[in-house]
Amino acid sequence: MFSFTASAGLKPEENQQLVSVCWRNFRGCDAQEKFYLPFRDRYDGAFAARLIRSLADKLSCICRARWNHNPLMHDARFDDLANLLVGYSIRLKRNETVLIEVFDVPDEMTIALIRAARNVGGIPFVQNYHARVSRALALEASDRQLSLIAGHELGRMKKMDAYIAVRGSNNITELSDVPAEKMKLVAKRMRAVQDQRVKKTKWVVLRWPTPSMAQLAGMSTEAFEDFYFTVCGLDYRKLQPGMKALKRLMEKTNRVEIKGPGTDLRFSMKGIPAVICGGDRNIPDGEVFSCPVRDSVQGHVRFNAPSIYQGTGFDGIRLEFKDGKIVDATSNETRKLNKILNSDAGARYVGEFSLGFNPHVLQPMRDILFDEKIAGSFHLTPGQAYEEADNGNRSQVHWDMVNIQRPEYGGGEIYFDGKLIRRDGNFLPKQLRSLNQSRSS
Repeated sequence: MFSFTASAGLKPEENQQLVSVCWRNFRGCDAQEKFYLPFRDRYDGAFAARLIRSLADKLSCICRARWNHNPLMHDARFDDLANLLVGYSIRLKRNETVLIEVFDVPDEMTIALIRAARNVGGIPFVQNYHARVSRALALEASDRQLSLIAGHELGRMKKMDAYIAVRGSNNITELSDVPAEKMKLVAKRMRAVQDQRVKKTKWVVLRWPTPSMAQLAGMSTEAFEDFYFTVCGLDYRKLQPGMKALKRLMEKTNRVEIKGPGTDLRFSMKGIPAVICGGDRNIPDGEVFSCPVRDSVQGHVRFNAPSIYQGTGFDGIRLEFKDGKIVDATSNETRKLNKILNSDAGARYVGEFSLGFNPHVLQPMRDILFDEKIAGSFHLTPGQAYEEADNGNRSQVHWDMVNIQRPEYGGGEIYFDGKLIRRDGNFLPKQLRSLNQSRSS
């Protein structure tokens, strides 16, 4: 809220000129109240107006496409999110270095992250990226160019204790026309940088809300922004008891069976650890993952959540497995799907199995950081396995494919060693019920 006073005549046109000055500097404000304060005679006096920022502007400013051309007013939600990322997700300590990579994100959020890092005594470094620029580089990227870039990035990453990535995009399919061979080359050359970041730093990755994300989610911009900050601000400590119980159960499980419309899948998890994801790797979070024994996956699965991978939208993905290998794969983009699965030998084997239970994420929105956490979902991941839950599979591909088992999506069951663990998206064992949407929301 802003207010100003000015000595002027009480003519309406003069007063409107004063209000217009403020409007040029603080867009999205309305003159809520005006005061006329005569103090000597009826021809001379003072004019005052109070401008209050409209609710629509306060919300939509976060998702405006031209953020950095029109400086935003301070928003406390930026600080709250930055403090969560720095203080909880990566637990940055005094004199630790942190690389902050931002992709089409407003400067105000980047500044909030810098301040949050400095407030705990950390040393922040910043790299700005823009999707259209990245596309232009990738279109004609050469092996020599990418090798030089990767060497520079790897050298910097080795000096970092922590890493925060905030990724926005006004067009989620910006890279869709980059040839698959170029995307494969980029992934191959940057693999060492990603491995250094994942294995050697404390890291967290999240999206940034944009109108395109709201559109994919089928929501208005304002409603999506409210949803975004609610989801990202979830108190993950409340989920810890249930997540720990699920981790213990998964780690003692051998046989897993998953049944549902278009799905009849079986595999073993024997001897493979389970990992809790409770806000310290991705935001939003809310999953526990493990991994199938590499050659144990049998049967078929249909994924009912749409997906975007390497800039292409995929719907209705169906995979058939034999002895762990994907022997048949179809979708609305079957040719592109199989081209990705043929990237290397490991791309046709599964590197992750996970159960999602974020109580605020209910519908798919073609953004995997949200979709893989959908309440009542599971996902399988063709490609690279994480070292924390490793089956030995190696690949440049890591593609989370999501199936939602809540009743409105067709339902389904998951069995651990013959015991029904989850039906229609709800956990049945008492120690896991706190992870159900109705209990944790």
